[in-house]
Amino acid sequence: MKLDRELACQDIVELVTAYLEHALAPPDRERFEEHLVFCDGCSTYLEQMRTTIDVTGRVELEALPPQLEERLLEGFRGWRPA
Repeated sequence: MKLDRELACQDIVELVTAYLEHALAPPDRERFEEHLVFCDGCSTYLEQMRTTIDVTGRVELEALPPQLEERLLEGFRGWRPA
């Protein structure tokens, strides 16, 4: 993906997964990180995503009550990105 403009906060939200997975091209990664320097909200969002990944990465499927697992699965079945 080649981004030819300054990133808006909405762009950061849409690209955060690619950023965390190191899937952005170097110029796009640089543009992403430049936005973070000037935007406390997006910097906070990125840290929240890192924390969420860290915490949920340690949850064992067996630790989820069956009702919660079903609610989570149901919530994502119809999910479509905007």
